[in-house]
Amino acid sequence: MRYVRYAFWVPLGIVLISVSLANSAIVDLKLMPDAVAELLGFNPSISLPLFVVVLGGIATGLIVGFVWEWIREHKHRRAAGGNAREVRKLSREVNKLKTQKNAGKDEVLAILEDAN
Repeated sequence: MRYVRYAFWVPLGIVLISVSLANSAIVDLKLMPDAVAELLGFNPSISLPLFVVVLGGIATGLIVGFVWEWIREHKHRRAAGGNAREVRKLSREVNKLKTQKNAGKDEVLAILEDAN
């Protein structure tokens, strides 16, 4: 399984490195359009290599997607937690009933009876 993982990550790393080297030109990243910047009186911008902008956009999209999915699955995690609590409660109740049923009996016979 480790080799399959390497077979995936090594080519991906090579592709990302080659894309990064091919797109190393500096670009200006503006946070708002010029018209809005004139109204507000400031124009925040930063100069970054193009590959940083592209890979940063991909990373931001992945993070937003993971958070969105985590929030969306909250009801399923809550239901699973409730089910797990119910299973633990019922398991304790079954053990309690088995103990009451087998009170005063030989331990080996009680185990054999519970197995059936």
